[in-house]
Amino acid sequence: MKNIVLILLVFTSIVYAKSNVEFNYSTSDTRKYPTNQDYILSYNNVLEDIRYSVVNISTQKNFTQRINPLLNDPFFREFFRGYKNIPQERVQRALGSGVIISKDGYIVTNNHVVDGADKIVVSLVGDKKEYEAELIGTDPKSDLAVIKIKKDNLKAVKFFDSDKVKVGDIVFALGNPFGLHETITQGIISATGRSGVGIVEYEDFIQTDASINPGNSGGALVNSKGDLVGINSAILSKSGGNVGIGFAIPSNMVASIAKQLIISGKFSRAYLGVSISDVSEDMSKFYNNNFGALVTAVEDGTPAKEAGLIRGDLIVAINNKEIASASELKNTIGTFAPKTKVTLKFLRNKKLKTADVTLGSMEDVTPEGSVSYKGLELKNIDAQTRSKLMLSPDVEGVIVTEVDPKSNAASIGVQLGDVIIQVDNKEIKNTKEFVETTKSKSKKRFFIYRRGGVFAVVM
Repeated sequence: MKNIVLILLVFTSIVYAKSNVEFNYSTSDTRKYPTNQDYILSYNNVLEDIRYSVVNISTQKNFTQRINPLLNDPFFREFFRGYKNIPQERVQRALGSGVIISKDGYIVTNNHVVDGADKIVVSLVGDKKEYEAELIGTDPKSDLAVIKIKKDNLKAVKFFDSDKVKVGDIVFALGNPFGLHETITQGIISATGRSGVGIVEYEDFIQTDASINPGNSGGALVNSKGDLVGINSAILSKSGGNVGIGFAIPSNMVASIAKQLIISGKFSRAYLGVSISDVSEDMSKFYNNNFGALVTAVEDGTPAKEAGLIRGDLIVAINNKEIASASELKNTIGTFAPKTKVTLKFLRNKKLKTADVTLGSMEDVTPEGSVSYKGLELKNIDAQTRSKLMLSPDVEGVIVTEVDPKSNAASIGVQLGDVIIQVDNKEIKNTKEFVETTKSKSKKRFFIYRRGGVFAVVM
């Protein structure tokens, strides 16, 4: 994988009533093959309609940039006395794609297409008017977002059950690569259930060799009936151009997340309450040569505990969907909303058992490890970290372990090793308290401890 780069497919340039949500699903799953060769093979009749379900999305971000960041350093300022480092207003523009999922204007796209945008504009096929869109909700962990325009009687896409997608199925990628509107490319399904790619936290990608390029992000991947099987998200490439390895978010995950974003503006993931691992070939012999997600621990007071799961159980299916690995279980649970009732199939002592489980909510779980917040990665302060940074015992809070250089947090000076000790009027001792105090989307005051001093910033 040396020198291979994951490309999120946004084409970028810098210039100086929601309670009942249902999508239209296809019911056909028939694969037919031509017997009479005395005709021209064409998908024009299929693709002519689906074109109207794919939109062009352009975004605008406004930001302030100083002429020379070195002038912020006192050492360099000595050499540039009298030179004014006047902030310059800049506008960053980006192009992506989206898919209409309802007649009344809801559109699904990638989160990275609209992330941080101050203005979102949608262009429709066959319509010269541009529509300013409202951001309804985002889910960065799956790279999905929903926007809405004020227009009715739109051509909504028809969803296909992505669990029925097969390797070798013919597919078409629709979008606006490099700003070229209404572009359609053809390929096949190369693989399903791709995870561990490193694009987002929840990965269950459909892989395709249909040509996908920057600007295709958020566009449609459809089958030979014109039904949606996925949302184009990223490519694997050394050069940044298409090399036949593209990834799409499966339609079932899209539908589940989009529904909840439309209803509540956010996506709350379900929670089972187990620690899991993969099964080696030798280990599988203890489970009748089956593979799945091996339960290595069950947390108290969780749905898994109430359902009677124990260490050593091998989960092999959820709602009759086969589970072949730990990542597949994580991704499948992650597509469900809290309080969803599912049926687990698992092996215990080589006997197949079932259990009905009502899933909990990730929001009710005490965060372990790293917590993400607006470009920051935060962790609890353990004894090793306290010793390494020479923090006194009375310093409590969450420590900054990563800072996205493009984030607002970086621009206002938050650094690695900073300790957030208070949010507004609430002192913070751990990641659980941090999550509780930052649930609302309003701006907040963050009090930060750094090298013996305390200062405040607004995020």
